[in-house]
Amino acid sequence: MAGSADEENFSMKMDSEWNEEAEEELRAIESAYAVTKRKNSDFDLEESSSQRRRLPGWANAASPYGRKTHDLYDGNGHHISKIDGSPLPCPKNGFCTFSPTPCQAYLTPRHPVFTFGGRTVYSKTSAEVEQTTKEILDKIEQLKHDANEISLGFDLEWKPIFSKGTAPRKTAVLQICMDSSDCYVMHIIHSGIPPILKSLLEDSSSFKVGIGIANDATKISRDYNVCLTSLVDLSRYANFKLGGAPKNWGLCSLIEMLTCKQLLKSNKIRMGDWEASELSKDQLHYAATDAFASWYLYQILKTFPDPKPKT
Repeated sequence: MAGSADEENFSMKMDSEWNEEAEEELRAIESAYAVTKRKNSDFDLEESSSQRRRLPGWANAASPYGRKTHDLYDGNGHHISKIDGSPLPCPKNGFCTFSPTPCQAYLTPRHPVFTFGGRTVYSKTSAEVEQTTKEILDKIEQLKHDANEISLGFDLEWKPIFSKGTAPRKTAVLQICMDSSDCYVMHIIHSGIPPILKSLLEDSSSFKVGIGIANDATKISRDYNVCLTSLVDLSRYANFKLGGAPKNWGLCSLIEMLTCKQLLKSNKIRMGDWEASELSKDQLHYAATDAFASWYLYQILKTFPDPKPKT
């Protein structure tokens, strides 16, 4: 979500090719490591130059999970291109202790990276958004025969502003994910919200799940006169299911806690131009992963028993 506090300070390039940009980033990583060591004794740096010049694990081509190709499609089902990334092994292996700075991309990931590995459907015209919404509705009808409830991972993006007193920009991108196969990224700043999509968003029979989703509901109501219904805030839901002292969960910290993976958010992408005439591959993958993360977390939390009522 654009403007969220659950973000990092540096963008991360997951590419093993060595170039000037990688060299500059490595220097930034080394500097950040030095600062982190002084502040937190949990991070131990080797003092030898050979150790300090070694690339972090995520930059190695030989990932323990290999590499995978993600397919990008437009709203009419036409293949756009492919994007590299890692597959998504997501074992439910209990809780992980989340790091004190879970979203900061300048630290070497202590867990495998959480990412969306399915098909990203990109729609930027009204006709494409209508076609995409019909596909979502068809999937919802199919799921109704097998599932007790329908949940949609939901998120919004908009172009940031950098001056005080300026009104926020209009919502530019809307993302929906309802399984591990497909995520739908709609460029609504160009397409608008057709009646069929408005009807889907206002339908109370499907849950819309996300972090701070009430804020998203307010935002899209102001921008497009859409009344988002049946909302599940994942931070509050996690506190209800997990018990203990309530926490202000963000998407990154909750992913790390429940999946033993890390959701690495690029500040460069998050603060980028979501109103561009066409979204980049990195923007599409970022948007799809956020919506997928919300959907996936809800699936995990649903499996936890409700706390026993206090007597």
